[in-house]
Amino acid sequence: MKLSVSKIWDTAGQERFQSLGAAFYRGADCCVLVYDVNNLKSFETLNNWHTEFLKQANPMEPETFPFVLIGNKTDVDGGNSRVVSNKRAIEWCGSKGNIPYHETSAKEDTNIDEAFLSVAHIALSNERKQSNDIYPRGQYHDSVTDIIDPDQSRGCAC
Repeated sequence: MKLSVSKIWDTAGQERFQSLGAAFYRGADCCVLVYDVNNLKSFETLNNWHTEFLKQANPMEPETFPFVLIGNKTDVDGGNSRVVSNKRAIEWCGSKGNIPYHETSAKEDTNIDEAFLSVAHIALSNERKQSNDIYPRGQYHDSVTDIIDPDQSRGCAC
């Protein structure tokens, strides 16, 4: 059984991290783009981050590489400060191949678990798809449980 090591890199939308892209992005199984629903500029830079990720990561199938979009800070000012509508975000996702979209509030812990579970499932599916040619059936993860508790199926961990 192959044991996966998961890593999450957070560039916080800072341009200075773009030069490190190739080192961080290559081998990724999913890319999560996050913007602030109250900040139009953070939404408008999504195209640049999407393009830059694909350029730096250089995935084998860029047109089908899995992305997830998260609109964060839905809690601010009771939603009165919001400048990017849910509809606009969903339209953007549609223009990029219908990537999944989640709205969250990290501050209030709203939809965080759902968003990251979605990311995990998408990343695992992509990892499994990419390694089908490398690992024969039966020598690869059959479920999320294999990754969470790899010793579960073997009984004793000794």
